[in-house]
Amino acid sequence: MSAPTAPDPALVDLLGLVAYGELLAFDRLAADARLAPDLRRRAALSEMAAAEIGSYCRIADRLAELGVAPDDAMAPYVEALQAYHDSTEPKDWPEAVTKAYVGDAITDDFLREIAGALDGPDRRLVLDVLHDSRYADFAAAEMRAAIAADPKVANRLSMWARRLVGEALSQAGRVAAADRGALTALIARRDVDVPALFRRLTAAHTERMAAAALNN
Repeated sequence: MSAPTAPDPALVDLLGLVAYGELLAFDRLAADARLAPDLRRRAALSEMAAAEIGSYCRIADRLAELGVAPDDAMAPYVEALQAYHDSTEPKDWPEAVTKAYVGDAITDDFLREIAGALDGPDRRLVLDVLHDSRYADFAAAEMRAAIAADPKVANRLSMWARRLVGEALSQAGRVAAADRGALTALIARRDVDVPALFRRLTAAHTERMAAAALNN
């Protein structure tokens, strides 16, 4: 009997990155839900948190199918992703939904670019766990409502969003440039020009800020 084929290291690396991102997002949203001004909004953010842990379980199950322990696959990304969340702790509800709106979208854009190098089923899995547009719509609506209630909030949230995108791109750069040969090879498979990728991420962020009634 032939030995089982070793899993593609690039696939394992990407799934580890996605899994840890989903696990951290669950933690963050569950905590941020307590900042909600009422039960309806608290329930909405809690639902988002539940979706994140569901996505984590799907990725973890796929890693287990590949014969890889999820915690081993996630370990290389703990420092960079935890640093982002530790440095961007929201103080109130408007900051919490802005972080969900900005941070999740940049992460999704980054992963969408890289996932294109995967084979069909795994590519579909990664794309499936990216965030549903209804969550972005909810966050954007909450941001617009906060600005309508107090126009001075717009400047504060614009500054907060700039900080978020700067931190997110910095940590994405650390991930892209990290000593993770397999993940770097996956990026190379897509023939992705990293500076051009970051310009696209920034341009998409600018469009999202305009949609939420914020200047970039």
